[in-house]
Amino acid sequence: MRKIFILLNLILLINLNGNCQTKNQKIKEIVKSEFGNILDSLKVKGAILIYDVKNKTYYSNDFSWAKTGIIPASTFKIPNSIIALETGVIKNDSVVFKWGGEKRNFKKWEEDLTFKKAFQVSCVPCYQEIARKVGVKRMKSYLKQLNYKGMVFDTLTIDNFWLYGKSKFSQMQQIEFLERLYFSKLPISKRTENIMKDIMQIEKTKTYVLSGKTGWAMHNEMNNGWLVGYLETDNSVYFFATNIGKEETTMDEFQTIRMQSTKEAFKKLKLIK
Repeated sequence: MRKIFILLNLILLINLNGNCQTKNQKIKEIVKSEFGNILDSLKVKGAILIYDVKNKTYYSNDFSWAKTGIIPASTFKIPNSIIALETGVIKNDSVVFKWGGEKRNFKKWEEDLTFKKAFQVSCVPCYQEIARKVGVKRMKSYLKQLNYKGMVFDTLTIDNFWLYGKSKFSQMQQIEFLERLYFSKLPISKRTENIMKDIMQIEKTKTYVLSGKTGWAMHNEMNNGWLVGYLETDNSVYFFATNIGKEETTMDEFQTIRMQSTKEAFKKLKLIK
Protein backbone atom coordinates (compact mmCIF):
# COMPACT_ATOMS: atom_id res chain seq x y z
CA MET A 1 0.00 0.00 0.00
CA ARG A 2 2.87 2.33 0.93
CA LYS A 3 4.61 1.56 -2.39
CA ILE A 4 1.44 2.41 -4.32
CA PHE A 5 1.12 5.71 -2.44
CA ILE A 6 4.75 6.64 -3.22
CA LEU A 7 4.27 5.69 -6.87
CA LEU A 8 1.16 7.86 -7.19
CA ASN A 9 3.00 10.79 -5.64
CA LEU A 10 5.87 10.37 -8.09
CA ILE A 11 3.47 10.33 -11.05
CA LEU A 12 1.74 13.47 -9.74
CA LEU A 13 5.09 15.22 -9.26
CA ILE A 14 6.22 14.36 -12.79
CA ASN A 15 2.94 15.68 -14.25
CA LEU A 16 3.19 18.90 -12.26
CA ASN A 17 6.77 19.47 -13.39
CA GLY A 18 5.77 18.81 -17.00
CA ASN A 19 2.90 21.30 -16.80
CA CYS A 20 5.13 23.94 -15.22
CA GLN A 21 7.73 23.52 -17.97
CA THR A 22 5.02 23.87 -20.64
CA LYS A 23 3.59 27.00 -19.01
CA ASN A 24 7.04 28.50 -18.49
CA GLN A 25 8.21 27.79 -22.02
CA LYS A 26 9.36 31.19 -23.19
CA ILE A 27 8.07 32.57 -26.47
CA LYS A 28 10.99 33.16 -28.80
CA GLU A 29 11.49 35.87 -31.40
CA ILE A 30 13.80 35.00 -34.27
CA VAL A 31 14.85 37.57 -36.87
CA LYS A 32 14.65 36.24 -40.43
CA SER A 33 16.56 38.53 -42.76
CA GLU A 34 15.30 36.38 -45.63
CA PHE A 35 11.83 37.88 -45.11
CA GLY A 36 13.33 41.35 -45.58
CA ASN A 37 15.01 40.18 -48.78
CA ILE A 38 11.62 39.02 -50.08
CA LEU A 39 10.10 42.46 -49.47
CA ASP A 40 13.15 44.22 -50.95
CA SER A 41 12.84 42.14 -54.12
CA LEU A 42 9.21 43.25 -54.41
CA LYS A 43 10.19 46.89 -53.76
CA VAL A 44 8.04 47.33 -50.66
CA LYS A 45 8.72 48.20 -47.03
CA GLY A 46 7.22 46.35 -44.11
CA ALA A 47 7.27 43.20 -42.06
CA ILE A 48 6.22 39.59 -42.35
CA LEU A 49 5.36 37.97 -39.02
CA ILE A 50 4.79 34.22 -38.63
CA TYR A 51 4.01 32.42 -35.38
CA ASP A 52 4.83 28.73 -34.91
CA VAL A 53 2.38 27.63 -32.20
CA LYS A 54 3.95 24.24 -31.54
CA ASN A 55 7.39 25.71 -30.90
CA LYS A 56 6.15 29.02 -29.46
CA THR A 57 8.33 30.97 -31.88
CA TYR A 58 7.77 34.19 -33.82
CA TYR A 59 9.69 34.82 -37.04
CA SER A 60 9.97 38.27 -38.62
CA ASN A 61 12.35 40.52 -40.52
CA ASP A 62 11.32 43.55 -38.42
CA PHE A 63 9.83 43.08 -34.95
CA SER A 64 9.67 46.84 -34.39
CA TRP A 65 7.33 47.21 -37.39
CA ALA A 66 5.37 44.12 -36.32
CA LYS A 67 4.70 45.62 -32.87
CA THR A 68 3.61 49.04 -34.18
CA GLY A 69 -0.10 49.82 -34.27
CA ILE A 70 -1.41 50.58 -37.77
CA ILE A 71 -4.96 51.16 -38.95
CA PRO A 72 -6.46 47.66 -39.47
CA ALA A 73 -8.32 48.43 -42.72
CA SER A 74 -10.41 45.50 -43.95
CA THR A 75 -8.82 43.00 -41.59
CA PHE A 76 -11.38 44.54 -39.20
CA LYS A 77 -14.01 42.65 -41.18
CA ILE A 78 -13.07 39.64 -39.02
CA PRO A 79 -14.26 41.13 -35.69
CA ASN A 80 -16.98 43.09 -37.51
CA SER A 81 -18.35 39.81 -38.90
CA ILE A 82 -18.16 38.11 -35.51
CA ILE A 83 -20.09 40.97 -33.88
CA ALA A 84 -22.66 41.00 -36.69
CA LEU A 85 -23.35 37.30 -36.17
CA GLU A 86 -23.34 37.46 -32.37
CA THR A 87 -25.78 40.40 -32.27
CA GLY A 88 -28.08 38.91 -34.90
CA VAL A 89 -27.51 41.85 -37.27
CA ILE A 90 -26.52 39.10 -39.71
CA LYS A 91 -28.49 35.87 -39.33
CA ASN A 92 -26.21 33.58 -41.35
CA ASP A 93 -23.63 33.53 -44.15
CA SER A 94 -26.39 33.39 -46.80
CA VAL A 95 -27.91 36.79 -45.95
CA VAL A 96 -27.94 38.95 -49.08
CA PHE A 97 -26.82 42.57 -49.37
CA LYS A 98 -28.86 44.12 -52.16
CA TRP A 99 -27.05 46.38 -54.59
CA GLY A 100 -29.05 49.50 -55.48
CA GLY A 101 -27.35 50.11 -58.81
CA GLU A 102 -25.07 52.89 -57.54
CA LYS A 103 -21.48 53.25 -58.72
CA ARG A 104 -18.99 51.60 -56.37
CA ASN A 105 -15.19 51.59 -56.22
CA PHE A 106 -14.89 48.08 -57.62
CA LYS A 107 -16.95 46.17 -60.16
CA LYS A 108 -17.05 43.07 -57.93
CA TRP A 109 -19.07 45.08 -55.39
CA GLU A 110 -21.68 46.08 -57.99
CA GLU A 111 -24.04 43.14 -57.53
CA ASP A 112 -26.13 41.46 -54.85
CA LEU A 113 -23.71 39.77 -52.44
CA THR A 114 -24.20 37.13 -49.79
CA PHE A 115 -22.53 37.79 -46.43
CA LYS A 116 -19.89 35.17 -47.25
CA LYS A 117 -19.16 36.70 -50.66
CA ALA A 118 -19.15 40.24 -49.22
CA PHE A 119 -16.43 39.17 -46.80
CA GLN A 120 -14.39 37.46 -49.49
CA VAL A 121 -14.51 40.39 -51.96
CA SER A 122 -14.10 42.80 -49.04
CA CYS A 123 -17.18 44.88 -49.83
CA VAL A 124 -16.73 48.10 -47.85
CA PRO A 125 -20.30 49.45 -48.36
CA CYS A 126 -21.72 46.13 -47.08
CA TYR A 127 -19.65 46.28 -43.91
CA GLN A 128 -20.41 49.96 -43.38
CA GLU A 129 -24.06 48.96 -43.35
CA ILE A 130 -23.29 46.27 -40.75
CA ALA A 131 -21.38 48.70 -38.52
CA ARG A 132 -24.22 51.24 -38.59
CA LYS A 133 -26.74 48.55 -37.62
CA VAL A 134 -24.53 47.31 -34.78
CA GLY A 135 -24.16 50.88 -33.51
CA VAL A 136 -21.57 52.54 -31.30
CA LYS A 137 -22.72 51.14 -27.97
CA ARG A 138 -22.83 47.50 -29.02
CA MET A 139 -19.66 47.80 -31.10
CA LYS A 140 -17.72 49.13 -28.10
CA SER A 141 -19.20 46.49 -25.78
CA TYR A 142 -18.37 43.56 -28.06
CA LEU A 143 -14.88 44.81 -28.90
CA LYS A 144 -14.22 44.97 -25.17
CA GLN A 145 -15.49 41.40 -24.73
CA LEU A 146 -13.31 40.25 -27.62
CA ASN A 147 -10.34 42.16 -26.16
CA TYR A 148 -9.85 43.80 -29.56
CA LYS A 149 -8.13 46.99 -28.42
CA GLY A 150 -7.11 50.19 -30.14
CA MET A 151 -10.29 51.10 -32.04
CA VAL A 152 -11.30 54.77 -31.82
CA PHE A 153 -14.76 55.81 -33.01
CA ASP A 154 -18.02 57.61 -32.26
CA THR A 155 -21.40 58.15 -33.92
CA LEU A 156 -19.76 60.10 -36.76
CA THR A 157 -17.11 57.49 -37.54
CA ILE A 158 -18.91 54.22 -36.74
CA ASP A 159 -18.90 53.20 -40.41
CA ASN A 160 -15.29 54.05 -41.35
CA PHE A 161 -13.06 54.03 -38.23
CA TRP A 162 -11.15 50.95 -39.44
CA LEU A 163 -10.26 52.75 -42.68
CA TYR A 164 -9.47 56.29 -41.49
CA GLY A 165 -8.57 57.98 -38.23
CA LYS A 166 -6.75 56.99 -35.06
CA SER A 167 -7.60 53.27 -34.76
CA LYS A 168 -4.48 51.11 -34.44
CA PHE A 169 -3.80 47.38 -34.38
CA SER A 170 -0.40 45.70 -34.66
CA GLN A 171 0.68 42.51 -36.41
CA MET A 172 1.32 40.95 -33.01
CA GLN A 173 -2.24 41.80 -31.98
CA GLN A 174 -3.60 40.35 -35.22
CA ILE A 175 -1.94 37.00 -34.51
CA GLU A 176 -2.99 36.96 -30.87
CA PHE A 177 -6.61 37.59 -31.88
CA LEU A 178 -6.57 34.98 -34.65
CA GLU A 179 -5.04 32.41 -32.32
CA ARG A 180 -7.87 32.92 -29.84
CA LEU A 181 -10.42 32.58 -32.64
CA TYR A 182 -8.82 29.41 -34.00
CA PHE A 183 -8.52 27.69 -30.62
CA SER A 184 -12.07 28.57 -29.48
CA LYS A 185 -10.90 31.04 -26.83
CA LEU A 186 -13.14 33.94 -27.86
CA PRO A 187 -16.42 34.46 -25.95
CA ILE A 188 -18.54 33.61 -28.98
CA SER A 189 -20.84 30.79 -30.04
CA LYS A 190 -19.49 27.72 -31.80
CA ARG A 191 -21.84 28.53 -34.67
CA THR A 192 -20.25 31.96 -35.18
CA GLU A 193 -16.78 30.44 -34.95
CA ASN A 194 -17.61 27.81 -37.59
CA ILE A 195 -19.08 30.40 -39.97
CA MET A 196 -15.96 32.55 -39.58
CA LYS A 197 -13.60 29.68 -40.27
CA ASP A 198 -15.59 28.84 -43.39
CA ILE A 199 -15.75 32.34 -44.88
CA MET A 200 -12.09 33.02 -44.11
CA GLN A 201 -10.80 30.11 -46.19
CA ILE A 202 -8.75 31.40 -49.13
CA GLU A 203 -7.04 28.33 -50.57
CA LYS A 204 -7.14 24.58 -50.01
CA THR A 205 -4.56 22.16 -51.42
CA LYS A 206 -3.51 18.57 -50.72
CA THR A 207 -0.85 19.75 -48.26
CA TYR A 208 -2.25 22.89 -46.64
CA VAL A 209 -5.25 25.14 -46.05
CA LEU A 210 -4.76 28.92 -46.09
CA SER A 211 -7.31 31.15 -44.34
CA GLY A 212 -7.35 34.87 -43.66
CA LYS A 213 -8.25 38.39 -44.69
CA THR A 214 -6.66 41.21 -46.64
CA GLY A 215 -6.75 44.93 -45.94
CA TRP A 216 -5.75 48.16 -47.66
CA ALA A 217 -5.65 51.73 -46.36
CA MET A 218 -3.39 54.78 -46.33
CA HIS A 219 -0.78 55.14 -43.57
CA ASN A 220 1.76 57.97 -43.39
CA GLU A 221 0.82 59.00 -46.94
CA MET A 222 1.66 55.52 -48.20
CA ASN A 223 -0.45 52.60 -49.42
CA ASN A 224 -0.55 50.13 -46.55
CA GLY A 225 -1.53 46.53 -47.14
CA TRP A 226 -2.44 43.67 -44.82
CA LEU A 227 -2.70 39.91 -45.16
CA VAL A 228 -3.49 38.13 -41.91
CA GLY A 229 -4.62 34.60 -41.10
CA TYR A 230 -3.42 31.09 -40.47
CA LEU A 231 -1.87 28.22 -42.40
CA GLU A 232 -2.96 24.69 -41.51
CA THR A 233 -0.62 21.83 -42.45
CA ASP A 234 -0.62 18.12 -41.61
CA ASN A 235 1.65 18.79 -38.65
CA SER A 236 0.52 22.08 -37.13
CA VAL A 237 -1.03 25.52 -37.59
CA TYR A 238 0.93 28.72 -38.18
CA PHE A 239 -0.47 32.22 -37.73
CA PHE A 240 0.73 35.10 -39.86
CA ALA A 241 0.37 38.83 -40.33
CA THR A 242 2.01 40.59 -43.26
CA ASN A 243 1.98 44.38 -43.39
CA ILE A 244 3.59 46.28 -46.26
CA GLY A 245 3.87 49.85 -47.50
CA LYS A 246 4.35 51.18 -51.01
CA GLU A 247 4.04 54.74 -52.29
CA GLU A 248 2.62 54.08 -55.75
CA THR A 249 0.86 50.87 -56.73
CA THR A 250 -2.24 49.37 -58.30
CA MET A 251 -4.86 47.08 -56.81
CA ASP A 252 -3.70 44.09 -58.85
CA GLU A 253 -0.04 44.65 -58.00
CA PHE A 254 -0.66 45.17 -54.29
CA GLN A 255 -2.85 42.07 -54.01
CA THR A 256 -0.16 39.99 -55.68
CA ILE A 257 2.62 41.36 -53.46
CA ARG A 258 0.76 40.66 -50.21
CA MET A 259 0.13 37.04 -51.09
CA GLN A 260 3.42 36.38 -52.89
CA SER A 261 5.58 37.75 -50.08
CA THR A 262 3.69 35.75 -47.45
CA LYS A 263 3.93 32.50 -49.39
CA GLU A 264 7.63 33.06 -50.06
CA ALA A 265 8.13 33.43 -46.30
CA PHE A 266 6.27 30.14 -45.75
CA LYS A 267 8.66 28.51 -48.20
CA LYS A 268 11.70 29.91 -46.39
CA LEU A 269 10.43 28.18 -43.23
CA LYS A 270 9.70 25.02 -45.28
CA LEU A 271 6.02 25.12 -44.38
CA ILE A 272 4.93 24.79 -48.00
CA LYS A 273 6.72 23.92 -51.24
